[in-house]
Amino acid sequence: MKKLIALVCALALLVGLAAAPATADGKPLKILIVTSSGVDDGNFNQDCYLGITNFIANHPDCTVQDIKEPDMAELIPTIERLVGDYDVFVCPGFNFGAIGDIVLANPDKYFLVVDSTIQDSEGNPVTANNVYTMTYKEQEGGFMAGIAAALTSKSGKVAEINGMPFPSNTNYQFGFMGGVKYANEHYGTSVQCVELPSFSGGDGVGGNYVGAFTDPATGKVVAETLIGEGCDVIFAAAGESGNGALTAVKEANGAWFIGCDADQFDDGVKGDGNVILTSALKVMHLDVERQLNAIYDGTFVGQDALLGADTDSTGYVSAEGRQQLSDDALSKMAECYELMKKGEIVPPTSLAELQ
Repeated sequence: MKKLIALVCALALLVGLAAAPATADGKPLKILIVTSSGVDDGNFNQDCYLGITNFIANHPDCTVQDIKEPDMAELIPTIERLVGDYDVFVCPGFNFGAIGDIVLANPDKYFLVVDSTIQDSEGNPVTANNVYTMTYKEQEGGFMAGIAAALTSKSGKVAEINGMPFPSNTNYQFGFMGGVKYANEHYGTSVQCVELPSFSGGDGVGGNYVGAFTDPATGKVVAETLIGEGCDVIFAAAGESGNGALTAVKEANGAWFIGCDADQFDDGVKGDGNVILTSALKVMHLDVERQLNAIYDGTFVGQDALLGADTDSTGYVSAEGRQQLSDDALSKMAECYELMKKGEIVPPTSLAELQ
């Protein structure tokens, strides 16, 4: 009986080891990041890439390769073709949601998926020891952007521009609208969010959607139309398409732009001035770097993580010289942010919650 128990315990240990990915344990990591709009898009992908470069700055034995694949249908096949050549795969964007089969077939590789949980080819949710998915409470950053817009607007009209109606984008949209509504109800503003029916995200969504994250030309058209409708503050959560909206704001007179995902202040230069009011943040570089450190140190734990203000993973730019908010706006936004961290303000993520 003692021998049988020992054998069972040994088999259980072996099964457990087989289910866990091999730890890097201080060994050099070869990292691959695949994006649809490049790691120099000025916001979402660039911030993820910053997490990798920050990690490599402290671990010069590790390397990174980036691949830009504009065809979203080829993002996952690109990972599949190269899965044997790298140790860690950083996958930014909702389009990596179907990567589950590759994750399960390669338990000795690590996957960091930003902005999505994952599924297998049959649509079944996948959780595994070798994958860490990061979804964010974008509604928190959107809420802060809405407060900023409402407290700054002189025309009483503001708007947000989105890429596609994925959860990460609709979270930003409804969070922004919630922030405007909160300012109207608590700070005496009277500001409306302008929506263009021709660019609606669909029933129950509305908003202003470009229809892609890689179409700056249409992003500019949407922003120009909104500015023509009287909007003097534009918040764009649209990736490369948002860069087109920023161009439209630069070409207008008296309009402000709120950056998204990363601090976009350097992108807002207009002559001797700057059109960036502030930027809503998803601090992805911090979370990517944290997980790369965990892989390198052998402390990595796979999970589906929902990240927000309570872990400093969402927020807004308040640093002097990186924003142009009034002292009054900064004070009110700091107040709201603390209430949000405590859970006393819960920004909406849908039209039903907004109402």
